[in-house]
Amino acid sequence: MDIVCLGELLVDMFPAELGRSLAEVSAFRPKPGGAPANVAVAAVRLGASSAFIGKVGDEAFGHHLAQVLAQEGVETRGMRYDPDARTGLAFIAMPDENTSEFLFYRNPGADMLLREEELDRSLLQEARAFHFGSISLIQEPSRSATLEAARIARQAGALISFDVNYRPTLWGTPAEARERIASTVPQVDLLKVNEGELALLTGSDDLDAGSRSLLGSGPALCVVTLGPDGSYFRVAGGGGHVPAFAVRTVDATGCGDAYLAGLLCQLVRGEWREQLVPSRMRDILRYANAVGALTSLTQGVIPALPTAAEVEEFLAERGE
Repeated sequence: MDIVCLGELLVDMFPAELGRSLAEVSAFRPKPGGAPANVAVAAVRLGASSAFIGKVGDEAFGHHLAQVLAQEGVETRGMRYDPDARTGLAFIAMPDENTSEFLFYRNPGADMLLREEELDRSLLQEARAFHFGSISLIQEPSRSATLEAARIARQAGALISFDVNYRPTLWGTPAEARERIASTVPQVDLLKVNEGELALLTGSDDLDAGSRSLLGSGPALCVVTLGPDGSYFRVAGGGGHVPAFAVRTVDATGCGDAYLAGLLCQLVRGEWREQLVPSRMRDILRYANAVGALTSLTQGVIPALPTAAEVEEFLAERGE
């Protein structure tokens, strides 16, 4: 298995119109979502094999979401169903095409209740890469389950990928989030942050200084996504900025998940450690930037995720 993702699988409630806050949106449309699930689907679209581990409610939404993943080609044997908790909902507004507001309904959501003993250990031991985000670290029992899954996968030789994906309204305080996320960083190989998360963790908005600080905490690769400005990377041999592609963005929601899938798919094609050199990383981030750019052209995440052929055509048109 190329990539195993663990975490939240939710119903994303997308706004009927752009340019309005959550309280002003006139209607919402349900679509499958959840950052780790988005990465799993995007990876399959890009030609990799992927699996999803997580928990949903034992109800209509939960079973529908599992069916969507299966239809996309994602292995779902690691999914679990909770008879008492509901599948989480995330209401989304987009004041503009590059900015999203989130309001989560999880009190608790089924995704928060995944337990260590429910993990599919054989699936984790098969993974070439294991990916998770910070939302499953917020509280127990999903926190312990997530860290145990990462331990199992790393022990089996997998690349460990961590997307900070900070959602302030889900944490008690920024200090609590910073402490818990920072304690996880030394246990991962690939760390992905955006500009705000870089500042949260390092106290600096300087890409060079902040990424050096994070790399010094343990990861072998740190990437900083910059939205319409592209992305930045740091490895032991150096770092640098890779520009974005100019596209007419409709909806940037999920572009970071698509970007990460592109990054992971490139890394697992060979021995990932051998690719952590600046020249190769520039090519990999260019590919990941293209995946994110294509995803921004359509509202919703999973319906917008591009195929490998679409990415290759996009890059060929731009001289790649």
